Amino acid sequence: MEHFDELVVPQDLCLRELREFDAVVSADRKPYKGKYHVVHSSGSTGKPGYFVYDEAAWNSMLLGMIRAALWNMSMPRILSLLAKRPRIVYIAATNGRYGGAMAVGDGIDGVGAKQMYLDIKTPLNEWIRQIKAFRPNIIIGYPSAIKILAELVEKGNVEVNAVRVISCGEPLGASLRNYLEKSFRAEVVNFYGASESLTLGVEMNAEDGMLLFDDMNFIEVESGVMYLTCLYNFAQPLIRYRISDSLVLKAAEEGSPYPFTRAVGLLGRNEDILWFEDGSGNKEFLHPLAIEGFCMEGLLDYQFRQAGKDAFEMYAEISGSVSKEAIRTEMLEQMRQILLEKNLDYVQFYVVFVDEILPDPRTGKKPLILQKGETWQDEKSVIAG
Repeated sequence: MEHFDELVVPQDLCLRELREFDAVVSADRKPYKGKYHVVHSSGSTGKPGYFVYDEAAWNSMLLGMIRAALWNMSMPRILSLLAKRPRIVYIAATNGRYGGAMAVGDGIDGVGAKQMYLDIKTPLNEWIRQIKAFRPNIIIGYPSAIKILAELVEKGNVEVNAVRVISCGEPLGASLRNYLEKSFRAEVVNFYGASESLTLGVEMNAEDGMLLFDDMNFIEVESGVMYLTCLYNFAQPLIRYRISDSLVLKAAEEGSPYPFTRAVGLLGRNEDILWFEDGSGNKEFLHPLAIEGFCMEGLLDYQFRQAGKDAFEMYAEISGSVSKEAIRTEMLEQMRQILLEKNLDYVQFYVVFVDEILPDPRTGKKPLILQKGETWQDEKSVIAG
C-alpha cells in the first residue's frame, strides 16, 4: 500500500482517490470509473488495503470461482442444477467492498441464479424469516456463519434443502465440515481465496488437502512463509507478494485426475463469535467481521474479549496525538449503534486503552477476538459503555 501509486499499472489509478471513492460512494458492485473492481481487504494483518482488478482479471477470477463452486460435479449434474435456477444465499459481511460479496454476486448473475445476501449483522429472527421466505438450495458464506444456520436447522427453526454448501472467508476445520455435511446432508466445498487473489484453490475433503489453482496463481513457500504471484491480474501485479497464511505444499500425486499442487496445514483467519444472553435466556451473536469496519481517526487498532454472558471488553490502541475523550465518544456512539442493530442493547462493553496490539505469531494475522484466558496486562485506563 505504501508504494501503490508506483506499482499499479493503469495511469488513472491512485490510492488517495480510491480511499476517497470508498469513503464517499456507498458499497456496491459497480466498477470504479466503469472499469475497475475495487476490493477492500479486511485489515486483519494491519491497515485495510485496496486491491484492484480490471475487467479481464475480474472475469478470469469469476471463471475460477465458478469452477471451484461446481467442483467434482459432472456436466449432467451441472446442467440439471442450472436448469432449476438455483437459489443461493450468501451469509457473510455484505455491506462493504469485500471481495467475497462482490465476486459471489457477479458470479451468481453470470449463471442466472436467484440470490439473497444475509448480512452477519442481521438479528437471528430476521435470519429465520428471510431463509423461510427465500428457501435457498445453495449456501455460501463464512463457515462460522453457516454453522449458525446449521444450528437453526437442527433446532427446527428453519428448513433448508441444500444441494451444496460452499465455505469461504475463514479456514474450515474437519469437525466443522463434518457437522455441516450432516446438518445439511449436502457436499461441502471449501473455497480458498484472499483479497490479493480471490481464487486460490478448492478442497472437497480434509484428507486430500487443498488443491491450489496453479493455472491462476504461482504460490511458493520458503521457511514457512507463503508468497503469491497472481498470473491473471496485470492491473495491480503482485509478484512474490507475502501472504500471512501458513501452509505446506505437496506436488500433484501420481495418477491424480488433477495436475494441481496440494496445500496442507492451512492456517488462515478463523475468528470466534461473541455470543450473548439476556435475562430471559434469549441468545444472540455478534460476528467479529460485523465490526471490521469500526474505524475512526486516531484509533490504530482494536481487539475484543468476552467478559460474560452480557458483556465484552474492547482493547484499543490509539495514536499519541489524539484525545482519549474524543476516541471514547466516537467509540461509544459507533458500538451502541452496532449493538442496537443486532438487538443487543442490553450488552455492556468496556474500552481498555493498551500500548500496542500485536499479530498472532503463528499466522501473522491479528485475531479480533482474544481466546478465553488471554488478556492484556498493560492496561492504562478503562471506559465503560
